Amino acid sequence: MNTLLAAAIILTMSTSVWLVLRWGHVRCEGTEPLPLLTFLAILFTSGLDVGLIMFPLVDFQTYEAGADYGFSNPLAIEFGFWGFLVWGFYFLTTFYFCIVEPRLKLFELPWIKHINNGVIIGTCAFTAYLFLVYLPDYIEGISEPVRFGLVAMVVLLAVISSTHLRFIRVLSVTSTGLFFTLIVGAWLLSGMGWGGLGGSLVALGDYFPNLPRFVLPINDYHAFYLFWWFAWSIMIGQFVSRFVGGIKAWQLLLALLVVPSIPIAVWFSVLYHYHVEGIDIVPALSWGMIAVGILFVINSLDSLTRLYTQNINLTVARLGTVSYIGLHWTLLFGLVLLYQFTPFKIEWVGLVVIAIYLTVFYRVWRKRDELSLPQQV
Repeated sequence: MNTLLAAAIILTMSTSVWLVLRWGHVRCEGTEPLPLLTFLAILFTSGLDVGLIMFPLVDFQTYEAGADYGFSNPLAIEFGFWGFLVWGFYFLTTFYFCIVEPRLKLFELPWIKHINNGVIIGTCAFTAYLFLVYLPDYIEGISEPVRFGLVAMVVLLAVISSTHLRFIRVLSVTSTGLFFTLIVGAWLLSGMGWGGLGGSLVALGDYFPNLPRFVLPINDYHAFYLFWWFAWSIMIGQFVSRFVGGIKAWQLLLALLVVPSIPIAVWFSVLYHYHVEGIDIVPALSWGMIAVGILFVINSLDSLTRLYTQNINLTVARLGTVSYIGLHWTLLFGLVLLYQFTPFKIEWVGLVVIAIYLTVFYRVWRKRDELSLPQQV
């Protein structure tokens, strides 16, 4: 499975490089263009979940103990799993849905459309299921009724938010602002100061000399992360492409690689100081992390919910608000409960998405003469 993943990564990354070299000055604009910062806020909060907030402190310990990670420090490795290069997956799909899909309409072919929508619905519910599974790690001593009730509420809020693009936009910008506030609060409470933050950022900089090591799976745990990025890449690209505001392709790639990576780098650097110095997370900070993490989950779910409901035409306009909320909350939360009785893995979704990639690559190649991509402008 990892061999197939590695081949898919090489294919998609080399295609991205070729697109920028060949059509780097083509303007990408979606059907509902938004200002760049709003677009990036939606991308950032839609493409991430609570794992960004909670996983690093556990992952740092894993990387310290694992021989596979001896080539760098835990901070640089964690950044390699979450930042910079992996955001390139979203460039390829965003470019495709801005420029290529309107011409070929491959995702309107019934079998591709049905498989893609199945992936979106399944992954959306699986994200909520993982939140359910890991909640005891986030909130120590949480009872079973509260755990299930909290997940049910999160799914409900996400479905409500998906009823209108304005809700998604406001929640995304708010979540991004609260994440920056969380970073500042954690930094102040740590006492690390500017010198400590600078020292952590220097350690994180070791990622770039070792960047080629993060292209292919280091081990099964890294492969899990890469499969997750693959699983999300098509649906996130399909969703956020409509909000691109007419920037050039090379600018889109640069924005995707750099802008989301900056807050991730600073957040991880602050948490790494907590790890290295053995500083306890105070209750106020812990609850702040949980609150922002929950908002990230809602942001991820609402964007995917809006995407699949529009794809299958089970929208608010067709069903009415109450029926829309009832139907999709029942569907998603029902799947969350069913996942407890299945061996479902995100790697399986990644394989399906890779198959969709290969199909699209093949069909684009066959129709290359009639594609008529715009000239450099």
